[in-house]
Amino acid sequence: MFIDRVKVSIKAGDGGDGAVAFHREKYVTHGGPDGGDGGRGGDVIIMTETGENTLLKYQYRRKFVADNGAKGLPGKMNGKAGKNITLLVPVGTVIKDAETGLVIRDMSDDTPFVICRGGRGGWGNKHFATPTRQAPRFAKPGLVGQHREVLFELKMIADVGLIGLPNVGKFSLLSVISAARPKIDNYHFTTLYPGLGVVDTGEGSGFIAADIPGLIEGASEGAGLGHQFLRHIDRCRLLVHVVDISYAEGRDPIEDIKLINSELGKYSENLIGKPQIIAANKIDELDPELADETKSRLAEYAQTNDCPIFYISAYTGENTEKVVNKCREMLSKLPPISTYHPEFNPDLVKATDDLIIRNDGDVYVVEADWLYQLMRPINFDDHESLMYFHRILRDKGVLDKLREAGMQDGDAVSIYGFEFENVE
Repeated sequence: MFIDRVKVSIKAGDGGDGAVAFHREKYVTHGGPDGGDGGRGGDVIIMTETGENTLLKYQYRRKFVADNGAKGLPGKMNGKAGKNITLLVPVGTVIKDAETGLVIRDMSDDTPFVICRGGRGGWGNKHFATPTRQAPRFAKPGLVGQHREVLFELKMIADVGLIGLPNVGKFSLLSVISAARPKIDNYHFTTLYPGLGVVDTGEGSGFIAADIPGLIEGASEGAGLGHQFLRHIDRCRLLVHVVDISYAEGRDPIEDIKLINSELGKYSENLIGKPQIIAANKIDELDPELADETKSRLAEYAQTNDCPIFYISAYTGENTEKVVNKCREMLSKLPPISTYHPEFNPDLVKATDDLIIRNDGDVYVVEADWLYQLMRPINFDDHESLMYFHRILRDKGVLDKLREAGMQDGDAVSIYGFEFENVE
């Protein structure tokens, strides 16, 4: 089964909480705080996998979570870091933000990419000791690991794309000019997924050709298999338009070319602007009485549209070498394979100010995810811990925003069950 587009949920590991602990040793009094830091959460890394051309492995499993970091330990021992997880994708996979559709990364090489970073471990109470606060009874919680929904969209990396209606001989041509050995039969939609082949042009050089199956009328709107595979032509530098000139199915070859080009133009202006070579296939099956008229009409069309044309037989191999040589000549003058530049940088996206303040009668209720995380290790029975919490509220602007919301002297404030009275 060929899968080339999946939505995946990924989450990095959370950082471990810092520890609240004090040194205990015989004959040692007032050993002081020695709570260790929490371990860092595991990252989610994406790497390319050679030899794969489908995202099938993500069809049924679409949620991946890295390990959390361990909590800090007494004795100033840090918690163990969470284990990273690595997701393998085929070369040419484009990673997009699921919500906006913007490109995050084009996996066109073997460079690993960290898509979600693990949260940092929280500080243990050993960091909060000062000359005036010698026994801090609080520590920092670990930060939450990044989480995002992404699209994996496979866009094959090929220099030359073979296009045309079903059953015109695209895969047959690919099998002749390359080492690809696809299943070939004389019926429509024999090919159910794109195929790649390396074409050797001698002296250690060559190019990659891809057969793009399933193009029919209405493909740009989702008809047949074409809509699924049109994206694989995006990167191609050159198109070889294979057309059946045998009239075996009673179709006019020029109308077939126009039909496919029309679908390319509807799908993307970029596709219709790519240079084309016309490979007029099945010359061995063409009725001699129709040969001169057919070649004349095709030659006129090719000249009008500035397309080189070759009359070939993918079955016998006639003139297929000429097509390869022309591809090599044109590719030497064309720009390299295109890559998609990032449009969305997850690391630069700042968290929104999720602070919620509402007045429930005589109580101002404050809510925020980061505030909830902050409160987890706070010991509200300890004066120093309470002062630390109050300082955070002041430094983060929470008290200022409460005043903007109308809080007056003597009003009650509730933050996740912890209530206090505002004193100006």
